[in-house]
This record gives sequence, structure tokens and C-alpha cells, in this order.
Amino acid sequence: MIESSKVKKILYGGDYNPEQWPEETWEEDMRLLKLAHIDVVTLNVFSWAMLQPDEETYDFSKLDKIMELVTKHGMKICLATSTGAHPAWMARKHPDILRTEFNGMKRKFGSRHNSCPNSPTYHKYARALAQKLAERYKNYDNIVAWHISNEFGGECYCENCEKAFRKWLQNKYQTIEAVNQAWDTAFWGHTFYDFEDIVAPNLLSEHFASNRTTFQGISLDYKRFNSESILNCYRIEYDAVHAVTPDIPITTNLMGTYQPLDYQMWAKYMDFISWDNYPSNEAPYEETAMRHDLMRGIKQGKPFALMEQTPSVTNWLPYNSLKRPGVMRLWSYQAVAHGADTVMFFQMKRSIGACEKYHGAVIDHAGHENTRVFREVAALGAELERIGARTLGARTKAQAAIVFDWDNWWATDYSAGPSVNLHYCDEIINYYKALNDQNISVDMIGVEDDLSGYQLVIAPILYMVKPEYDEKLRAFVQAGGTFVTTFFSGYVDEHDLVTVGGYPGKLRDILGIWVEEEDALPDETRNSFTYEGTVYPAVMICDLLHTEGARALCAYEKDFYAGMPALTCNDFGEGKAYYVATRSNEQFYRDFTRKLCREAGIAPVLDTPEKVEATKRVNDNGSFLFLLNHDDKEQEVALPEGGVDILTDVSYEAGGKLKLAGKGVAIIQLD
Repeated sequence: MIESSKVKKILYGGDYNPEQWPEETWEEDMRLLKLAHIDVVTLNVFSWAMLQPDEETYDFSKLDKIMELVTKHGMKICLATSTGAHPAWMARKHPDILRTEFNGMKRKFGSRHNSCPNSPTYHKYARALAQKLAERYKNYDNIVAWHISNEFGGECYCENCEKAFRKWLQNKYQTIEAVNQAWDTAFWGHTFYDFEDIVAPNLLSEHFASNRTTFQGISLDYKRFNSESILNCYRIEYDAVHAVTPDIPITTNLMGTYQPLDYQMWAKYMDFISWDNYPSNEAPYEETAMRHDLMRGIKQGKPFALMEQTPSVTNWLPYNSLKRPGVMRLWSYQAVAHGADTVMFFQMKRSIGACEKYHGAVIDHAGHENTRVFREVAALGAELERIGARTLGARTKAQAAIVFDWDNWWATDYSAGPSVNLHYCDEIINYYKALNDQNISVDMIGVEDDLSGYQLVIAPILYMVKPEYDEKLRAFVQAGGTFVTTFFSGYVDEHDLVTVGGYPGKLRDILGIWVEEEDALPDETRNSFTYEGTVYPAVMICDLLHTEGARALCAYEKDFYAGMPALTCNDFGEGKAYYVATRSNEQFYRDFTRKLCREAGIAPVLDTPEKVEATKRVNDNGSFLFLLNHDDKEQEVALPEGGVDILTDVSYEAGGKLKLAGKGVAIIQLD
């Protein structure tokens, strides 16, 4: 949430780039944006070349005009620092700023995300520009947020980074002996004698594919180092603007389940979370919901900003289908339903050239308001004005949580086996979708988060058990919590070194099992198990396990391990710990989680027809029930509580029924 006295409603707007257009067009843009009820614009996202034409010169004249124009028309500003792409002169004069790709290729000037995160040149000029922007515009009282750079990402393997990696390792491990131990370099005679022996792990050294490496420990540490290196770039700019404008909150736009950056670490240094949501038309709505909840979760459940989405069409997917009528509104409210306090777009106006000229915009190339997209944007803007501040700051109260951990994601991806079909996020989605389809509120949490407020914690593929996390889980279950984990869990420590003595390592006593082997099933190969009278498939991975106090709830029905447990439950202290030894289908996850929630006393927000999503947010103004119909057909929803739909002002009695049109939305402020 942008916590500011300047914010009185859900902010509505997005990226506006008037510097790409003749000045005589700006006033017409303002007329159209006001007509669409736009009240905030993100300015200066990619203007570094305009602002700094050489090493000594800064020219803010055009940005001054833009800032004054937007202010004159009563709009709020999210001001970016413009450092997402360095100027051409900088690359020409300072080649250390250029990135080196995973294959060892040194880049030339071009594209964006093209700066080495450990380049002293980049640090110097990015810091200077951020400071100058803050000093110049510090007295604008309509700046509601700082937007550092844009969609930080990528990786670099240049000499700057290699040297910085060695220093990072020295700070972390202190001695080369500790590095060798952490990376198990006795394997293949890989011993390092000096930190200078260490090189960046890429196709020139440790890798034989992007996610296949001969030394997982080295590559895993480089992932951590890269994420922290890019975070340092953000923090350099953060410190520069915060020193001048300490009362303006600062963010950068994240990208949901973006693998290279550990957003749980990044969130510690962000005043509020913002992110860019670009699902394809075919993407299951539950996956988008999960990403919203993940972005909410990395900041301990605080509301976030939807910084970007498209009003209509993206232009980088294989098939850039239009958003059908009503979908933009539906997806905007889905973000709000899961914790957003803004609805913002890329972009306000379509550019005429380069790679995003066919990406959707509020103002189309036609240049007027007589388009379907503009009418939909304006209608949503009018609704958001009616809602006002009622939902701002509202929280989601959840008793169920799913553990998401970037280190586990990285380590699982780098693992030498067991199956190329094993993908960390897929297993997260299996459980999230099952809960979301039942309208069970879910918090997406990290391993550092407190568990005491939850009744149910699910940690799919908890492959890496970090120091003391087993103790946190042990205390949670002993105190009465229900814990669920799956195959390929408890195998390694934080260095990706196997915990010997039998899988699942430090989780063994909590789960009451011992995993002896794991069978990776090729595509189309299946086993099966029967759980509570229903036969379910067992696919991809089948753990062969023995119980050590746990109860076997069902067993495999084929192959030489027929009769061995496929699902177990261990009574541990006052709680229970479940182990799901195989992957199954959507129906299993739905049935299994329904039983878990019933046992744990976790009720759904509301029972709804299929494809109708229900969430609840609560603040000092009351409780708000969001109903989202992802189906094309009308659906009827029974309301056990009465309230008023704040979108239509229609009142409903307790026990009444509400009809939701296809792609329709209702927000009921409950009595």
C-alpha cells in the first residue's frame, strides 16, 4: 500500500511517456486521461538518455514541462528514476557497464536491462541521477511514490561480477577451506586453493545447460550473489532519493514468480510492494491469484500496488489475443480482491515505434476516446471513484499458508534429477489452486515468517531445509498445527549438501517416515493409489518409503513397490504432519485439501459455483466480500450475510441470492 495522506482512493493510471511525442499533443493526452478518470501517472521510466546527454550535462527542461503539465491537471505522480537503460555514450566511454551473457558473450549497447549490476560506472551515474531528480522535484506535493529503475532483472558474468563474487564469498565463508567444504569440491578434484581460482559459473565453466550444472553449490551461490548484486543497485538509488525525500515511499516494480531475484529478500528494502501482471488469456485465473498473494505475502500481508497490466493486449506472447470485453475489469478487481490498492497500466499511450508499439494502451493509435478499450477503462475509472477509500489498507485474514522459497526454487531447478518434469512452481500451484477453488484464503509465506497464526501450513518440494527451519516446523506441529510436505523434501541443507542418515533428513521425526528410494516415471507412465474410496493417479515421482510411527493412509497399486505408502500422516505432539509421496491430479489435491481444512476448522470465504472466486478483505471500514465470475455465463451466488454491493449500491439480505454476469464482479460491504 502507498501509505500516504495524499492517497484518498484506489489510484488509477500508469506509465505515461510524453517525451516520445510532440509537445503539441500533450494537452489532448491530458483531456483523454481525465476523461478516463486517470488520477496517477508514472513518469520518467526510460528517460536517462534525455536527462543526461553526456557525463557532465543534465537537462531536465522537458521533464520539468511534463511534471508541471501533469500537476496542473490535478494528477498524482509516481516518479521513476529512469535508470532501466543507460545512455549510448556511457557504453561507448565506459565498456565496464556492459553485461556479459551466460554463454560468455560481451554485450554491446542495446535493449534494456543492459547494465552490469557490479559496474562502478553504473553505480556512480545511477546514484547521481537519482539524487538530482530527488533534489529537483522534492517540493512537488503530488508525488506519491518513487519508482526505482524498472523491472530489475537479468544476470551478468563479466569480470566486474566475477571479482565481486569472490568478495561476496569471502564475506560469507571467510576462508577458502569453508568454501570447499560448502561446495563439496573434493568431488571431481575441484578443490580451490585461493579465492582467485573461483570463476563465474556459466557455459564457460560449470554449466552444460542453463539449469544444468556440475556443481550445484557454486551455481546456487551465484544465484544468491546475483540477486543481492541487483538489489544493491536498487538500494543505491533508494538511499539517494530517501535522503532527500524521506516522506515519499519508494518501490520498484516486481514481476511475480520471477526466478532470478529473491523477492522475499528484496521486500525488506521496499516501502511497499508493486508488481506487473501480464498473464496470457489462456492462463488459469488461479495462477494469477497465486502471484497476487505471493506479492502480498512477501511484505507480511500488507496491500500492494498493481503497477502494470495491459488495458487490452500484450505484444510479446506467441499469440497476442485481445482481452475480451469485461476481462480487463475482472482482472483489475481480482488484483484488488487479493490485496491491491492501485490499478495501473502500461501504457497510457501507444508508442509509434520499437518493440511495444502494438502493446495495449488507454490512448490508442487512433488518438481519440471512441474505442472499446477506452470506454472500458473510463467505466472502470468511474467505478473506482465511487469506491473511494473504502477498501484501502484492507487485509486478508488467512488460516492456511503455502511456503514459497526462492532458494528451494533455485536448488530444485539445479538438481541433478530426479525428473526433467519436476518444476517447483508447478507443485506450488497444485496446492494453491486446490485451496483457491474452494475459496480458502491463503497466505504465501517464506521460511522466515511466523507460523503461529496458521492452522495449516503446506510446503511443497521443501527440498532444502535451512538452518533451524525444522525447529520452527517442529514447534508448529507440536502446538497443534497441520503440516503438509511432499516428495523431494528434506534432502539437503542450505549449501545443497545432502543431509545423510536417510531422507527426509531433519524432517524425518516430524513426518514419522524414512524415504529409501524415489522412482521417476517417464511421461505417460502411471502408478495409482486409492484414498478414501477414490482411485487417483501417481505420476512423475513415486517415493518408496517406510513408516516410522506415521500411519499409511493409502498405498501404491502397481510395480514392485505396490503396497508401499503413497500418503502418510504422523501424529506429532498436538498436531499432524502429512507426507504426499507422489504427484497426483487436480481432483486429488481438491479432495485432500478439503479434508485437511475440515479437520483444521478452516472454512471457505463462501461456497460458490465453479469458476466464481470469493475473497474477503477487512479494514476499519468493515469487511468486503469480493465475488469474481471467471466464467462466460451468468452465475448465481447465495449470500449467507447481508450487505451492499459498493459497485452498484444494491442491498442484499442475508440468505439472498446475487446474480453475477459472465466476467462479472461484485464487492459486498458486509453488514
